[in-house]
Amino acid sequence: MSRIALVIGAHPDDPEFGVGGTVALWVRQGWKFHYLIVTDGSKGTSDPSQDGPSLVQQRQQEQRAAAAELGVAEVRFLGFHDGEVEASQLLLSHLVGELRRLRPQAVFTHNPEALEFRKPGGRAYVAHRDHRAVGHSVLDAVYPAARDPHYFPEHRESGLQPHKVGHVYLWGSGSADLRVDIRETFPLKLQAIQKHTSQIPADHPRLLRAQQRWQQGRPFYEYFRHLRIDL
Repeated sequence: MSRIALVIGAHPDDPEFGVGGTVALWVRQGWKFHYLIVTDGSKGTSDPSQDGPSLVQQRQQEQRAAAAELGVAEVRFLGFHDGEVEASQLLLSHLVGELRRLRPQAVFTHNPEALEFRKPGGRAYVAHRDHRAVGHSVLDAVYPAARDPHYFPEHRESGLQPHKVGHVYLWGSGSADLRVDIRETFPLKLQAIQKHTSQIPADHPRLLRAQQRWQQGRPFYEYFRHLRIDL
């Protein structure tokens, strides 16, 4: 039986930047990955003339194509408005429902703190409000809501039973304590990122520099704060 992991991202493309190399690596090791994208990505453009519904459709297509590059089994979208995510009971119910449906052993999501980091000790970035809200809500869903039967008892009517997640991995944390070597799967991560053409062109200097570093044999890592859920 395959081990199951769930990646919960605020926007299309967040999983690829945060955990894409690890997803591809773990898939090779026999894990089955699912994606859950919380928002519709409708504000993810600097073009004021961009049509919102068309952008939503495009970003969903890009996300499915990127996930396919990494071997992800399923992508689902909750459709919350981009830039308006709150740690609400509605979001919590959706997250708990997905945890109970998929029953993952591992969950990957955003660092819920105000600042994000590409690596420990690196430059700090202000975290998008959706990232913070999703990170907080995922932690609330993992413990205690998905585990305890009196949270959202209506789930039982659709056959969903309580589930305990064993491990949570937060990307973007300044206190990361796990480093995953992704040199083997970095080309797949890069190919997946390049599927998000509405967000970043294939010839973006950041991507070209990363590709050059990989060709030179330099190391690549993804960093996580690893939380074991023992309660």
